[in-house]
Order: sequence, then C-alpha cells, then structure tokens
Amino acid sequence: MKKNIETFIGCECEYEDAAIVLFGAPFDSTTSFRPGARFGSSAVRHESFGLETYSPYQDQDLTDTCVFDSGDLELCFGSSDSALADIEKRTDHILHDGKLPIMIGGEHLVTLGAVRAAVKRYPDLHMIHFDAHADLRDDYLGAKLSHACVMHRCYELLGEGRIHQFCIRSGERGEFLFAREHTDMHLFGFDGLSRLVKELQRSKVPVYLTIDLDCLDPSIFPGTGTPEAGGVTFTDLLHAILEVSKTNVIGADMNELAPMLDSSGTSTAVSCKVLRELILALYSKIERNNNK
Repeated sequence: MKKNIETFIGCECEYEDAAIVLFGAPFDSTTSFRPGARFGSSAVRHESFGLETYSPYQDQDLTDTCVFDSGDLELCFGSSDSALADIEKRTDHILHDGKLPIMIGGEHLVTLGAVRAAVKRYPDLHMIHFDAHADLRDDYLGAKLSHACVMHRCYELLGEGRIHQFCIRSGERGEFLFAREHTDMHLFGFDGLSRLVKELQRSKVPVYLTIDLDCLDPSIFPGTGTPEAGGVTFTDLLHAILEVSKTNVIGADMNELAPMLDSSGTSTAVSCKVLRELILALYSKIERNNNK
C-alpha cells in the first residue's frame, strides 16, 4: 500500500510501521436528500492543513503518532455492491496486518463494507453508532442498500442488542419500534454512554465506532445531506469519543460531510478536528495497551 500524495495533517508514517491506517470511501450514490458526501474525504484531507497537529484537549500531537494515510479508494458510483466489496477488501487488508482502520466517508452506507470485514474477524463484535438518524429501515424506496438502511443491514450481521445507538432524533415510527426490540437506542444525546462503556470494558468485546457527523447540531455542522435540528455540540462529541476509546475499538469511521453544502468551510473544519481527536484518542489507547 502506498502513501497518498496529500495526507491528513501529521499522518505521514509508512504503512509497515503504522498502528492506524486511514482511507477514504468517496461514495454517495444512495443519498436520499442532498448529495455531495463523496467529496468529504478529500476535503478533510486538503483542509486539515488549517489545523494544528496538537490537541490541547488530550495533550497529544499527531506528529508523535504513527498513522498511515492510504488515500481514497476508487469506488464505482453506479454499484453499491461493488463499492461495498472494495471497502470490505481494504478493511480486511488492514485488520489482517494487525492495524486499526479509520475510514473517512462518504455517505453512511460505506460503514456496511467495513463492518462486513470486521465481523468476519471478530464474530462477537459490537457497534457504537452516533447519528441523528436511526438508519434502521429495511428498505428505502425498495432499495436494501441505502444509507437509510445501513444499521438494519449491520443488525443482520451482528444480531440482537449489539448495536448501541446515540443522538438519534429522526426516523420512521417503525424504526423506533424495531430499535425497542433489537438495538440499544439512546435518544437525543449521549445519556447512558458511560454505563455502556463500563459494560463493554468488563466484557472486553471488540467494538466498531461509526460517527455520522449529522449527530452534531446543524448550527455547528450544516454541511451534510440530511441536517436535523436538536443535535449535540462538538464538545459533547469529543467527550463521547474519549469515552468510547476506553473500550476495545478495532475500527472506526466518520462520514456524511458534504463540503459544498457549507460555503463557509466551517463543517469541513469541524470534521478535521473531529478526525484529529478520534485518531489521537485511539492511538493513545493502542500505546497504553502496548506499554502494559
């Protein structure tokens, strides 16, 4: 795997030495409202150079990490099946080499490809899902592969009670009825996350974290395809990421930035900062484990 020409700031390690591997999944062919998320990963990479590598929140610096940025996958926009297969292959490659994948979307359907790879290697996998939307429809306008259905497809892979959803504030009535029976859904914010983290720490199960950035309030993050009022703040999301990093996270993603929908550039800047904090939190956990 070769290093991308333009990397996320501070992520310039060689693949062989890296503990974390970034890759982009520029795909938004099933977007149900406003398209543009396919440009999210390249925008985050390009605009990251307006960001400091140092995080005062964590007292950590990206220059002290070993993270490899492999760039964007070349995905077939006309075929969800083909795109998901390519994402699954890349994720499996990274996991096989004992590294932690972080995927930058793209619409939320891309998560399914990564989870397909992760659950094959970790059959007892749990997911933690931050999102404004339940994403639990069985189909959207007849399509089973849609960003509106991604958590339902993941449920079919993981089974009962292993998807933990936070910040949810939008969906069809049937999605909320489904969640009561089959997932662990927490409405509007992060209440219950600390308790969940303690449970997952005790059981030491592998965890996949997926962050749909529209969990943030649109006053903070308007550049997304389906904005929903009533979201969390950046600080709320940061604290939640730090909590989840205490668990056995084996992979993660961040998705649903559509940069051209926010001409101010604020949404891209917020995405860059979220990714910096996510990388540092997960890298610090890897370092602590290695030093035990």
